[in-house]
Amino acid sequence: MKKHACESGHYPVFCRHSHRSTGNMNIVLQRPIAFLDLETTGVNLVTDRIVEIGVVKVMPDGTEVRKRRLLNPQMPIPAEASAVHGITDGMVAEAPTFRQVANEVRQFLDDCDLAGYNSNRFDWPMLMEEFLRAGLDFDISGRRMLDVQRIFHAMEPRTLSAALRFYCGEELVDAHSAEADAEASWKVFNAQLTRYPVLGNTLDSVLQQIGDEVIVDMARRFVIEKGVEVFNFGKYKGRPVADVLKAEPQYYDWMMRGDFPMHTKRKLSEIFNRTLLRTS
Repeated sequence: MKKHACESGHYPVFCRHSHRSTGNMNIVLQRPIAFLDLETTGVNLVTDRIVEIGVVKVMPDGTEVRKRRLLNPQMPIPAEASAVHGITDGMVAEAPTFRQVANEVRQFLDDCDLAGYNSNRFDWPMLMEEFLRAGLDFDISGRRMLDVQRIFHAMEPRTLSAALRFYCGEELVDAHSAEADAEASWKVFNAQLTRYPVLGNTLDSVLQQIGDEVIVDMARRFVIEKGVEVFNFGKYKGRPVADVLKAEPQYYDWMMRGDFPMHTKRKLSEIFNRTLLRTS
């Protein structure tokens, strides 16, 4: 798989380049929106790690700022994962770990709305876990989260490659390269705004049309129903989390010891502590 270095001929901690978009921009942005794509060792939020990160940050004036970097996951990359994205152990041997670039990544995403392709269910949850493992908070409250796949599946169910072909008349070159996939997500979204005028030209109007997801924890172990956090798995699925924790506090201990993502445990603790305050 072809990779490219920055103009200096080597990679800094997090490679960055920017340019003005040459195409028409169909969205009116109040603040930047960051399109993210990750390549990883697998799809388990708890045990797998990022091996490549690509971000295309689109500014309100149309400028696109791109960052990408290979990362050392500090674990072997399974052959089946390498077969998908083409990244091998040898390619990341000298790369930094996520912890080494975490603060710069977080700063790059400051004040951005968040987007990507299937990103609400995988890329952003995975990035959240990596931030927490690095000891950093990544607050998503107040940010709009746009998943381009949701628009596409609502209108023309396909893969990302087919979406780019359908909406933009382009072939996805270097698929499963993080930057290429992030850029494809942005191109598809921009073209969707032209094809579907009903979406409007702001993030608010788009999310009003397709539905804005209310996320409790990034892994969706909890969801909001009628304004209340409820379990989204297991024997208590559909029951309010606070009610279960009051009746069976040992369930909190079981989850905190269990193989759940760190962000899920953090949100569980917030609900548990809030429940204690109400009953004290």
